[in-house]
Amino acid sequence: MKKALKITGITLLIIFFLLVAIPFAFQGQIKDMVKNFINENLNAKVEFSDVSLSFIRSFPQAHVTVDDLVITNYKPFEGETFATAKNIAFTMSVKELFKSTSEDPIVVNSIAIDEALLTLKTDPLGNNNYDITKEKENAQTAVDSSSGFAFDIEDYKISNSAFTFLDEKSNTQVYISELNHSGNGTFSEEKSQLDTQTAATVSMSIDSTQYLNQNTIKLDALIGMNLKDQTYTFMENKGFINQLPLVFSGYFQQLEDGQDIDITFENPESSFKDFLAVIPEAYSKNIDDVETSGDFKVNGIIKGKITETTIPKLDINISSNNASFKYPDLPKRVDNITINTTIKNTTGNSDDTYVDIKKLNFKIDSDSFKSSAQIRNLTENILVNANIDGTLNLANLTKAYPIELDKQLSGILKGKLNTSFDVNAIETNAYQRIKTAGSASISDFIFSSEDIVNPIQINKADMTFNPGHVSLNSFDAKTGTSDFRATGTIKNLLGFLLSDKKLQGNFNVDSNNFVVSDFMIEDESATENSNKTTSDSESLKIPDFLDCTINANAKTVVYDNLTLKDVTGTLLIKDQEAKLNNLTSNLFNGVLALTGRVSTKTDTPVFDLNLGAEDFDISQSFKGLELLQNLAPIAKVLQGKLNTVIKLQGTLNNKFTPNLNTISGDAFAEVFTTNITQNEAILGKLSNALKFIDFNKLDLKALKTKLDFSDGLVSVKPFNLKYEDIDIVVSGTHNFDKSLNYDVVFNVPAKYLGSDVNQLLGKINDAEVNKLTIPVTANITGSYTNPQVQTDLSSGVSNLTKKLVEIQKEKLLNQGKDKINDLLGGLIGSKKETTKDSTVVKSDTTKKADPLKEGVKDLLGGLLKKRKKKKDSTKN
Repeated sequence: MKKALKITGITLLIIFFLLVAIPFAFQGQIKDMVKNFINENLNAKVEFSDVSLSFIRSFPQAHVTVDDLVITNYKPFEGETFATAKNIAFTMSVKELFKSTSEDPIVVNSIAIDEALLTLKTDPLGNNNYDITKEKENAQTAVDSSSGFAFDIEDYKISNSAFTFLDEKSNTQVYISELNHSGNGTFSEEKSQLDTQTAATVSMSIDSTQYLNQNTIKLDALIGMNLKDQTYTFMENKGFINQLPLVFSGYFQQLEDGQDIDITFENPESSFKDFLAVIPEAYSKNIDDVETSGDFKVNGIIKGKITETTIPKLDINISSNNASFKYPDLPKRVDNITINTTIKNTTGNSDDTYVDIKKLNFKIDSDSFKSSAQIRNLTENILVNANIDGTLNLANLTKAYPIELDKQLSGILKGKLNTSFDVNAIETNAYQRIKTAGSASISDFIFSSEDIVNPIQINKADMTFNPGHVSLNSFDAKTGTSDFRATGTIKNLLGFLLSDKKLQGNFNVDSNNFVVSDFMIEDESATENSNKTTSDSESLKIPDFLDCTINANAKTVVYDNLTLKDVTGTLLIKDQEAKLNNLTSNLFNGVLALTGRVSTKTDTPVFDLNLGAEDFDISQSFKGLELLQNLAPIAKVLQGKLNTVIKLQGTLNNKFTPNLNTISGDAFAEVFTTNITQNEAILGKLSNALKFIDFNKLDLKALKTKLDFSDGLVSVKPFNLKYEDIDIVVSGTHNFDKSLNYDVVFNVPAKYLGSDVNQLLGKINDAEVNKLTIPVTANITGSYTNPQVQTDLSSGVSNLTKKLVEIQKEKLLNQGKDKINDLLGGLIGSKKETTKDSTVVKSDTTKKADPLKEGVKDLLGGLLKKRKKKKDSTKN
């Protein structure tokens, strides 16, 4: 006995090792078999990492696994992935492995697919990415095919997979995720039953209309199969849409030109709780403990053919009468709920499908809401006709239903209106086809959004709806520290509310206090501790949903550190760009005028502005405007009035103020000033270098200058100043970093240049020479707070002294020549007298010398000595 057990154990062990080892011998054959099947049947690029064979996993059948399958399309979807799968497993009889390609096809008994991603796509031209099978001449059914695989499936399974259907021609999108599906049946028999279990999450939209959004679908179905007629009958079936149970019966038959469907369905129960079950659980929460009253019924018939030109006829009804519900954790109850809705198609033409909401009414506390609507032409240009009449306290919505909102709603909404429009009219702004009549109002409403910095509190707003536009009769609101009131017209309110259209309109806006930053948006969400909906770190943006003209009138406008008074003008906002027309304001005891534009379309905002200022108080303006401080830093010491015109462009920082190093432009300025208010470092250095000038007494009346600037460098064109009888010319450059490079040229009369010069002037004693001036240049470098001043005063004085000496010499020479001429003339006259009367000229040695002769002698002697010295000096 022991020997028999030993032999049996050894035999089983040998068999086990054979079952493990033999598949390795067939590994190459299996790979070749899969490759041959792919090459013979698919027109696509197919890749996989490995093909393995096991006799143990599905013993006594063979188990074949294809790992990491990827199928990529050829043209016209070249490069797009059609399908991927982590692995696909087949089971089959072992004998199927020993068939040659010339024998009958290999019969597969089961398939298991894990983590598959499948995309079915139809492009606008009608091409399908799933048309990848090769056409064969004299092709037969898969079971009769002379090569490849045939399927005699008893069970199959798809696990953890996803499916996408995209039809660009009809703008239809279906997304199925978390798909788990399994079935058991015998496909080889003419008549059999298929027992299936399915669970998935489904989203579906047609022509931008969302019909399902992450809805959970479950279906347990027993399906009778007649493979000869290709008819599938639903025998015992119960499905769930979210938590709503549905039972259905009928059949589905495959035809040569499409499918024939005849299905009826209904919810087996009639409690209003079934209505809440239709809503996705993420929104309706746990409905087990919700108190409900009244009924809710869903039933329908889908019957007809699906072909290229027809769809089944539809008759689906949803109704509820005098129902109510209350969540146990919420204080409010929703009462008097009435729903009467049908979805119908009586022709089989898809364009004739319509939704008729005869009643959708409810009441919360004393506020009642009534509505009705008809929606037609669902597959093309949707037509809507709706009526709304009611009052809603918005704060009660979250008190009656578990809605999770980023910001708490509040306010009273009242409305009574009728609207009729088609979607294409909204998209193309065809206002003549948008017919809305009625009125609406809202009060005490607080609105928060990522599109604004601070919540907007609407105290009161009244609107009248007219065909093509909405009249804004009154609008009183505040946000941040700003208040504003408005009237005007809105052209496409429905387009703004129902689609991604911009808010178009013309508005007259009045405000007592308007802070510009309160109306800008930022790029990121707010921090948790901020009452703003956006952060302080990102750059401000002009909202891109605005397309409007604003005629503004504000008593006070705050922009950065500026406070503007009595602001009027027109603002055109479109495509994240604001254009300013004739914007005027009182500022710095003068008048400011602005035209130009500001754009935030790019990551870094840009501006291009013309700024005019009249009668600005110089001291105030240069303290308040950083731009003026950088254009003319020395001007802040002046006291008086300023007129200027500045053209500039550049970028804005995240506080919506200019990046000074990026601006460029030019300016013209005219200054009317009386005195200098403070002793700046530059003036101190100039005073030390030029002590004969009192800079507090500069004549600055009607000072005019031009300058241009770019990349932080300001170039000042020459301009003139005056100090008593000294003319001054200033020119040069400075940077916004306060570095300086200026030349100040003083045309200095000689009398200011020291005692030596004045002594020479006294000796010369000539009025014209006293008017003589020399240019003295003061070069100012360094920085505005630490300037360096260098002058050529000493060299100028030296040159002037030399010039005056030469003038004095020339004058003395001219005087000497005149005296010699006089002396010679006198001598000649005396000689003539001697010849006439010799007694006259007799010398009297006892008399004193003639003073005139002595003067001439001294003069001639002096001149000769000087000439001799000059001659001798030339020898050296």
